[in-house]
Amino acid sequence: MATATSQETLETTTVEVRCTGHVRDAVGTPSLEYTFEGSTLGEFLEAFFDDYDVEDLLIAETEADATAHGWAPAPDELPGTWRKNPDGEQTRTYARVCINGRFNEHVDGFATELEDDDRVALIYPFMFCC
Repeated sequence: MATATSQETLETTTVEVRCTGHVRDAVGTPSLEYTFEGSTLGEFLEAFFDDYDVEDLLIAETEADATAHGWAPAPDELPGTWRKNPDGEQTRTYARVCINGRFNEHVDGFATELEDDDRVALIYPFMFCC
């Protein structure tokens, strides 16, 4: 007797990826279409980093990696609502991850749900000093 095999259908999402600066150099193109298993920004980043070696350019491992030095001290009370990504989900100084033009910490961080045709920007600009 033949048994039917159940094949689990994995959800995939296809996004448009835009790369700038050092990320563009490492990936080799300013834009590409990318399909990954899952639907969150975190799942996208995990898959993308497996295919392209750019995690060290974007993700901060420590608070020091995520903090710009030399800025003016912040006032005791900041105006408006200030949110920061949790440890492990922070970008390096000057690096950013955007979804449809919005910084990921202004949506749901790495838990942000992505849909087909969303635009994910991986930004790490060239910095020059005179």
